[in-house]
Amino acid sequence: ERWLSGQMNGWVQLALSTPVVLGCGWPFFKRGWASIKNNALNMFTLIAIGTGAAFAYSTAAVFAPALFPQGFRMADGTVPVYFESAAVIILLVLLGQILELKARERTGSAIRALLDLAPETATRVRDGAEETVPLDEIAAGDILRVKAGGKVPVDGVISLGHSSVDESMLTGEPIPVEKSPDDEVTGGTLNTTGSFLMRAERVGAETMLARIVDMVASAQRSRAPAQQLADAVAGYFVPAVLAASLLAFIAWWAWGPDPALAYALVAAVSVLIIACPCALGLATPMSIMTATGCGAQAGVLYREASALEAFAQVDTLIVDKTGTLTQGKPVVGEIVCLGKHSENEVLGVAASLERGSEHPLARAILAYADKRNIETNVVEGFITHPGKGITGSVLGKDAAFGNEALMDATNIDISNITDQLSQLREGGNTVMMLAIADKLAGLIVVKDPVKGTARQALDKLRNQGLSVIMATGDDQRTAKAVAAELAIDEVHAGILPQDKAKLISSLQARGAKVAMAGDGINDAPALAQADVGIAMGTGADVAIESAGITLVKGDLNGIVRARKLSRAAMANIKQNLFFAFFYNAIGVPLAAGVLYPAFGLLLSPVFAAAAMSLSSVSVITNALRLRNVKL
Repeated sequence: ERWLSGQMNGWVQLALSTPVVLGCGWPFFKRGWASIKNNALNMFTLIAIGTGAAFAYSTAAVFAPALFPQGFRMADGTVPVYFESAAVIILLVLLGQILELKARERTGSAIRALLDLAPETATRVRDGAEETVPLDEIAAGDILRVKAGGKVPVDGVISLGHSSVDESMLTGEPIPVEKSPDDEVTGGTLNTTGSFLMRAERVGAETMLARIVDMVASAQRSRAPAQQLADAVAGYFVPAVLAASLLAFIAWWAWGPDPALAYALVAAVSVLIIACPCALGLATPMSIMTATGCGAQAGVLYREASALEAFAQVDTLIVDKTGTLTQGKPVVGEIVCLGKHSENEVLGVAASLERGSEHPLARAILAYADKRNIETNVVEGFITHPGKGITGSVLGKDAAFGNEALMDATNIDISNITDQLSQLREGGNTVMMLAIADKLAGLIVVKDPVKGTARQALDKLRNQGLSVIMATGDDQRTAKAVAAELAIDEVHAGILPQDKAKLISSLQARGAKVAMAGDGINDAPALAQADVGIAMGTGADVAIESAGITLVKGDLNGIVRARKLSRAAMANIKQNLFFAFFYNAIGVPLAAGVLYPAFGLLLSPVFAAAAMSLSSVSVITNALRLRNVKL
């Protein structure tokens, strides 16, 4: 004021603030006007009206001060201007937007980290020669070499070699997994020790890594029910703030000190700015983005935000047996020799008969024979007996391998092992009988082992208050054996896919919030019916497509992680909503001037903008705390 007169000071402020308000703030005005035209009032409505009113009032005061009556003037007769308030508000809002973008960028770090897992090139082997080619040139069926310390380029199967592969980037498990020929490997995982050859099977957008990125991005774009509630609240909140601002203006103009109209404008603008629902708009999406990113890094993929929210409220978990509670791949558990036959002989003859079969039990026997380096022989007179087994001649001796029906059909007496068969089958095992030269030679027991982490995971879920139910198409005896091992009290066995969906519907009708975990095509209807479907990433594609959550590794501990993350995310959203409303509950009355009669304090629009930004920063900071949740 020593250097510039009141009028000149106004012109200088106008020149300095115009680029800020009309330049930097122009996007806010456009969005504010669009919200009014579309009858969808939001935070930009308040910013545009508040800063626009301050700037327009000040501009009029500079160009035509004579038009302003005494009620607008200060004690010295000058008309006050609020260019600095409008400019600082725009800058503070921009700062808040920058902080929000930075925070969103940080929450998107999970996707970028996943994308960075895939190498840019791969070593392709053709006609014995190796060549380094870009990853996008790899096609299904190509043979690739993966060296120690290198990353697996695409999804495929090891064809030659042994190694330990670190899959922690996708599954969250820190211990490397031993890999041998015919084992699957996933693109983006790290080969830690030996070199191996692999056959590419899924490339490009078909790889597990590409699907993970797509699912995480989809979840981060989706809207949770909590966000819809926040949007609905904002729809009522903004008109209420506009009304409060108008009431504050009228009250100050009617009963405020001189210059009453200037005070009224300050109070009205301050209410509009401090009540800006930036924090309300950030409360849910920031938590959702952070949580889904954390989940991806722990092997838990959310297809949509609603699954994240719904899983926190689930009280009943229905689990399929095969492939979910069990490995889903039968293995030989025991070989019982009868007469003078040895284990190697029994296994060798059985494997020879099964060499041409694609049945899962046959694959288990052949894998076990290969593991023990048992040689197979040519089978003559091979005959398949549907539903019974197979017969043929091995090394000149007639052999039959199958169930009781086959033994009966080939006149093999099994009466002396009836009790032994019952004992072997008590654990839900499948027992196959081998006869050589018309005499019973041995029994091969095949089982589908329970996953090593299943009992521990289910115990943790039960401790969190979840009721666990098994629903499976397997027979009652096998289902009850697995249920007993895992301490599952309620079992529904021998049910069809549509019956699983009906079971879920009946529980939902009684008020239960149901999650369904499965891996097969037959689980798809139930996964879709449940409040939350959980698919094993090792299962069928249709199951994954029907589920809201996918566990990359198919480990039930992933359900424990998902439950913990969902509950933490919902608690975080509630905290964010509290911050958003708490600031407004305190700030609006202060901005309206409730402290002025008692203390002579009136909140400046600049401080109101700073408080509004502080609420947004509080919400962002709180949401980013989810990255520290120990899963």
